[in-house]
Formats: sequence, C-alpha cells, structure tokens
Amino acid sequence: MSTAKRAHLIAGGFPPGSSAGHDMDYARLQLLQRLGGRQGLAVTVANDFHDIERWLPGTDFLVTYVAGPYPEGEGNAALQAWLEAGGRWLALHGTSGGKAVKRERDGQQVKQMVRAEHHDTLGCFFLNHPPLAEFEVAVAVAGGHPVLAGLPERFAVRDELYLIELRDPAASHVLLTTELVEDPSPPGFGFVYDEDTSLLPDGKTRVLGYARDVGAGEVVYVGLGHCHTGRTNTQSRVDASIHADGVVPPEFHGVWETEAFDRLLENAVGWGLAAAP
Repeated sequence: MSTAKRAHLIAGGFPPGSSAGHDMDYARLQLLQRLGGRQGLAVTVANDFHDIERWLPGTDFLVTYVAGPYPEGEGNAALQAWLEAGGRWLALHGTSGGKAVKRERDGQQVKQMVRAEHHDTLGCFFLNHPPLAEFEVAVAVAGGHPVLAGLPERFAVRDELYLIELRDPAASHVLLTTELVEDPSPPGFGFVYDEDTSLLPDGKTRVLGYARDVGAGEVVYVGLGHCHTGRTNTQSRVDASIHADGVVPPEFHGVWETEAFDRLLENAVGWGLAAAP
C-alpha cells in the first residue's frame, strides 16, 4: 500500500486573481516552502474553494490563506465530511472571513460581514480587525497541543488583531489569545458589527487561535498572518505602535518574519501530516 501523502493549499483573494489587500504571492510561497520540504509529500494548489469537492479525496492536509474566498454548498458539505472522516485543516488569517454586505448606519455606507455555513464548519466568524498594531500574544500552554511545541509563553507581534467569534466554544481548545478591552478601530475603518461577540466573559481576552475536533478530524485556526506590498496594500492607517503618524509601511510581512510564527507554522505542518497514512 502506498504511503504517499498529499496536501492541498488554497491561497488567494476575491475576485479570482485579486490580492484582496494581501501579498498573496509571498504567503503562498512561504507556505509552499514549508510543505515542499517534507519528503514524500505531494502538494496541489488553488486560488479558491471552487470545486474543492474534487480535490479533497486523497488529500490528507488542507492549508488555507485567503481573503474573500470561502466554501459553500456542495464544497462546504464535502469539507465537513472530509473533516469528519479524519482530515486536518490549518486555516490561517482571512479564512475566518467571507462575504460582506453594504449597510447604511448613521447616514453612512458601511460594510458588515455575514455569517455563513462555512463559519460553522471552520468554527469561527470574523467580525473586524483594528488597524495594524503591535500587541502581545499569550500561548495557552495548559493541556498542550502539537502546534504550540517550543513556543514561548508570550511573544510580541505586529499584525492585524482579528476579532473572531467562536461558533462552537465548548468544543474549541484555545491555543492563542491576546487582551483588548475595546475595539479601537476609528470611525469608517474596517467592518461594523451589531455586538462584539469576540470578547470573552472576562471582558478583556480575545481568541487568536484554537483547535477543534470535527468527527475524526481536526481544525486549527490561527488569525495571525497579515502581509502586503505597496501594490497590494489597502490599509488606510496603522496604530501608533507601528508608526507615530499612522503611515502604512509600503511593505509589511509582520509575523512571517518572526521566530515564533515560523515555529508555529512548522509545528502546524507536522501536526497536519501526522494523522496521514
């Protein structure tokens, strides 16, 4: 019997071919380099979830870094079934997003994210992120998880602090958190929401990463990972912790250039392939 393994990487924006505010080429290459270094591993690549039901059979490990694309209909059903059968999914950054709609609020046009079926499959829903900032990430060492091996208990990052709502908190093993009492997004920045469901009961903690069992399979989601170039940037401002005048860096690779995130990704690839035959 063959012991060959296969990973499927989805990295891209919406509409198809768009960077959607991210340096997709950089992120795709970084992830391919980590996957490509594994002996005996075949890797397939896509820009979005279109026809994912054709690619999941025979796939052991799914990795996604997207801004806009999301699975729906037959594709989402196939992803749910694949997870339940033992698949492992590393979902990064904008994977918790999806579709936004325009609304009018206080006489202004704003954007609001819409909960969809894929958020229940993934286990979380993206509300918003404040401007790029420096903040501290805490590692939930209690109980342990292979993805956290060798990480310091705390480390500083420069990134978008994703505000995510856990869709299945009772079944979610929290891996990474940070503290933020209130969303500091200035008026007109990012997305609006009706209720801040990303804030945990202690009134200050936000989940940045978690693991969640789905049948015989597992999802690991990590909200970190923004990157852009001058050509792909859509940020209008940054926090003073990045630049005193709020000027957006023309090139930003943030956590991708840190030891902690590098370790996390290496661990995640090892975890994702560990259950494969």
